[in-house]
Amino acid sequence: MLNWVGLIARGLAAALLVLVSGRLAAADERRLPVPAVAIRAGELIKDDMIIERSFAPNVLGVALFVEGRQVLVGRMARRALLPGQPIPTNSVEDPWTIARGATVKVVVEDSGLSIVTYGSAMQSGAPGSLITVRNTDTGVIIRAIVQADGTVKVADGS
Repeated sequence: MLNWVGLIARGLAAALLVLVSGRLAAADERRLPVPAVAIRAGELIKDDMIIERSFAPNVLGVALFVEGRQVLVGRMARRALLPGQPIPTNSVEDPWTIARGATVKVVVEDSGLSIVTYGSAMQSGAPGSLITVRNTDTGVIIRAIVQADGTVKVADGS
């Protein structure tokens, strides 16, 4: 009879330990936004393309993943994003204002003087990014900063 009581007590202790460790593991889970559908590189991310999913901390490792839906919506995928997988922070970027190969207005300003010409963008870029542009008249390659209005402003030293 004493053996049965001991076995029951051990069984209850083991069940309690499993229950407590399960609750602790659930408390450590992180909810991250993940794609609900496959998102191609260059595609704009919309709100209905994102869902949330729980991950155990040991599954995520040390990589940095996007933690909020608001960080993703309206941005562009830099690479293909798979459904249900966490999204690395370097996998999304601001949408491009200028696409590679597009004709852009190049503005040079210095001491109140403003010169405008046209060039061909050799790189895609979002506002604030530094890209290379080939001057269509001279063929000279310059570095310029993308402006929000779709023009580029020549960087100092170019």
